[in-house]
Amino acid sequence: MWSKVQAVLLAAVLAAGTGVFAQAAQKEKNPGGYQPEAGSQHPVTRAAQQAEEDRISREVRHQLLMLPYYSVFDDLGYKVEGNTVTLTGAVTEPWTKSDAAAAVKKVEGVEKVNDQVQVLAPSSMDDQIRRAEFRTIYGTPQLQKYSWYAVQGIHIIVQNGHVTLVGTVDSQADKDIAGLRANSVPDVFSVNNDLQVAGNGHTQQAKK
Repeated sequence: MWSKVQAVLLAAVLAAGTGVFAQAAQKEKNPGGYQPEAGSQHPVTRAAQQAEEDRISREVRHQLLMLPYYSVFDDLGYKVEGNTVTLTGAVTEPWTKSDAAAAVKKVEGVEKVNDQVQVLAPSSMDDQIRRAEFRTIYGTPQLQKYSWYAVQGIHIIVQNGHVTLVGTVDSQADKDIAGLRANSVPDVFSVNNDLQVAGNGHTQQAKK
């Protein structure tokens, strides 16, 4: 007959053995003993996510550049965060805004489009300034090369007489010349030169 003491000892031995086997099984699943921190992401997963965001970004840019009514007087920017694309900028026509959002929604992997694009109010004065700025900037010999693109490289955004230049140019000299020429147009209240110099890094925009 087993005594109570012997029964207790046997139960303790069996419990200890169960714990050892459980630890061995866990070690086999995770031989390095690595325990990820709470909320951390495996490097391979982060790399895969970044690659997917880069692919979406390229597709979004392509779709925006292919918009039929996207012009030198419009500015479309975008930001990709996971499966969400945020659209920014300003356009002269409401259908350019709606077309942009619709085109981006069709990109594979995009689940949500946050459309923050502004539609500029109609203004005959602003239209006159747009035409004058275009002639002045693209009539400058050093800047004519930016008119060769399907969508011109220097975009001219006009709102209530205030001009903003956006896009990418080849050099600081080209940026400075564009700013000077924009400031020479009559009836312009101010010029904000937001042109980026190639290679200096800039936010994603739908411009060549």
